[in-house]
Amino acid sequence: MSKPTSVRRITVPKIRARKNSEPIVCLTAHSAPMAKAMDKHTDLILVGDSLAMVVHGMDTTIGITLDHMIMHTQAVMRGSEHALVVMDLPFGSYEESPQTAYRNSARALMETGCTAVKLEGGIEMAETIRYLVKRGIPVMAHIGLQPQSVQISGGFSAKGRRYDDWPAFEADAKAVEEAGAFCVVLEGMAEPLAAKITKLIDIPTIGIGASCQCDGQILVTDDLLGLSPRIPSFVKQYAQLGNTIEEAVEAYAKDVRSRNFPGPEHIYAMKAS
Repeated sequence: MSKPTSVRRITVPKIRARKNSEPIVCLTAHSAPMAKAMDKHTDLILVGDSLAMVVHGMDTTIGITLDHMIMHTQAVMRGSEHALVVMDLPFGSYEESPQTAYRNSARALMETGCTAVKLEGGIEMAETIRYLVKRGIPVMAHIGLQPQSVQISGGFSAKGRRYDDWPAFEADAKAVEEAGAFCVVLEGMAEPLAAKITKLIDIPTIGIGASCQCDGQILVTDDLLGLSPRIPSFVKQYAQLGNTIEEAVEAYAKDVRSRNFPGPEHIYAMKAS
């Protein structure tokens, strides 16, 4: 659960009001230390189901459970106090019916203290989004490339490269807006289409592998830090922490094997009787 704080978190209306204004800074976090490190620099922290791949070593996001997501969101809430925290609804926790989505979303908000949930889907999920919003659960939508549907789509390929495909994505964007989503992630989307959708709808668009013309941007933090095993080509890496960690562990191992391990030996020194 979240800790008592005097700092007021960014709210859903404040994110919604950033349409065509100052870009919204979003990142993913899955632990309290990571959330603490990014909290004052971000507007929105997403506890993304990408943790299935970057934390738990799975090949896709499909294997992560609601219990996993709640546990990681609790940690992020403990480490943050400023950013709006959104939890991804994992595969299988919301598709069955609006009622199922509400039951799992309500549990997520009650057990973690986060503000909102995110779910994937456009027109087909509009009824569910509307059901949740009417019952007090803010929803962040997600269209374009949908990682939870890679078994059907055949992989992580960019969307909107053909003009003939554009109307379907535009319809998805309008549907989630009209259903009450306060913002929408555009993932893996051709830049001209993402830019058009950003102008088409009145809620903020958050790009990931989409257009710099979106109202905000989000990345998987492990990707930009150089920690992920597979980093998308569109990601700018701001650090290479994977190499740094390996070098530190290698140096530690060398010290241990050479019996040169540094430590406060004087604490354990035998005293004369």
